[in-house]
Amino acid sequence: MGKPTGFLEYERSLPKDRTPEERICDWNEIHTHFDVEKLKIQGARCMNCGVPFCHTGDIVGNYAIGCPLHNLIPEWNDLVYRGDMDEAYRRLSMTNNFPEFTGRVCPALCEGSCTLGMNDLPVTVRNIECHIIDTAFENGKVTPRIPKKSTEKRVAIIGSGPAGLACADSLNQMGHKVTVFERSDRAGGLLMYGIPNMKLDKKIVQRRIDLMTDEGVVFKLSTEVGKNYPAVRLISDYDAVVICTGAANPRPLTVEGSDLNGVHFAVEYLSKTTKSLLDSGLKDHNYIDAKDKNVVIIGGGDTGNDCVGTAIRQGSKSVVQLEIMPEPPHERQPQNPWPEWPIVKKVDYGQEESISKFGRDPRIYETTVTKIEGDEKGAVKAVHTTGVKRVFDEKGMRFENIKGSEKILDADLVLIAMGFLGPETELLKHLTLEMTKRTNIQADEKDHKTSVRGIFAAGDCRRGQSLVVWAIKEGRDAAKAVDDYLSTY
Repeated sequence: MGKPTGFLEYERSLPKDRTPEERICDWNEIHTHFDVEKLKIQGARCMNCGVPFCHTGDIVGNYAIGCPLHNLIPEWNDLVYRGDMDEAYRRLSMTNNFPEFTGRVCPALCEGSCTLGMNDLPVTVRNIECHIIDTAFENGKVTPRIPKKSTEKRVAIIGSGPAGLACADSLNQMGHKVTVFERSDRAGGLLMYGIPNMKLDKKIVQRRIDLMTDEGVVFKLSTEVGKNYPAVRLISDYDAVVICTGAANPRPLTVEGSDLNGVHFAVEYLSKTTKSLLDSGLKDHNYIDAKDKNVVIIGGGDTGNDCVGTAIRQGSKSVVQLEIMPEPPHERQPQNPWPEWPIVKKVDYGQEESISKFGRDPRIYETTVTKIEGDEKGAVKAVHTTGVKRVFDEKGMRFENIKGSEKILDADLVLIAMGFLGPETELLKHLTLEMTKRTNIQADEKDHKTSVRGIFAAGDCRRGQSLVVWAIKEGRDAAKAVDDYLSTY
């Protein structure tokens, strides 16, 4: 432990993001880095606990406890404090295939379980992680790792999101011949098209794809298994198949007017914007434009926040974000104790930008949509809402409308960000895979085996919509299961 009293001497500090006024004028990443000396101080705050909960990676009740990847957080915090960034990168890469992704988009489950967080602000784990990997890339320490020996076993991975990439990377390093099928024109899945550029620069994603290509992973882009590539060929051409297609089936809005012009799913809105940005710098106009429009976003989560930031950059007239749940408390509550993930109110980058531009937080809590009103041309005109309250009874929790709380919001564009129900099912029907009651692929968490021999599943298509860090863990675990299977195949 480099600084035994560091947690007593130093306060938590993060590098300042680019100001909202500056960043809403472009699509560049909003975050910055500390200089090395300031980073060392933050590393010194790590207590190097006897029992570090930060890398526990368990689910207790409904809450995550620590990092699912079991990152060796106290070790590389100490190494950063000592100034050994090379060894810190080596330790970090032992457990995380893509720290440049989690260091940018993970909500930092590790920080929620930091022991220091019991009576002080937790260690800035995510920021330190991101700095380690970015420094390693800048210093040329991240180079292609060519497997020394090949097993000659062929593995097909369907989907190139975080789970697919992690599985491909791990299997490739084990010596297997890996081919990744991706229906989009670029690899990366939600990392490429689902997360806006200002949150995760696509050059960062492409850099990792290029590195994996140099290491021997084959990417077949614009190739959709079951359509322009027969699903039956997978069984004959490959020794094992891993499905990592994500949970791409969005939860629909079932109210009058949900089929009007101007109503779109958030994933369509975000992906089209990013594709146009990458293809032409938005000059081709092949995206859903919020310019000069009143935008209503239905859903208060991360995807809804990404829609807020995107709409503001497009020049929206106003932005409202509807959330059916109550406003979270500002501090951790007794019924949500450490080391559980703290359920507290946070102001994310999109909301911060709305406050800067429009003078208010866009979120309206305990509100649901009852109707979407259209004009004579069939386009969105207004959104009708009502306040709701939670009711708990023998059947569980439900929502009741509050009489007299009805409101009408002007709307020219409505974006549905209500989460996802599970994977798209057409491919799964081609492969005759069994599904769970929640429409996910039936596959055991321990061995990731589906109902069909030689076919495995990992990521959101197996566990349901989740975080990037869980997807990476699923991909890594599935790779181990496939390796075990191939060793006896």
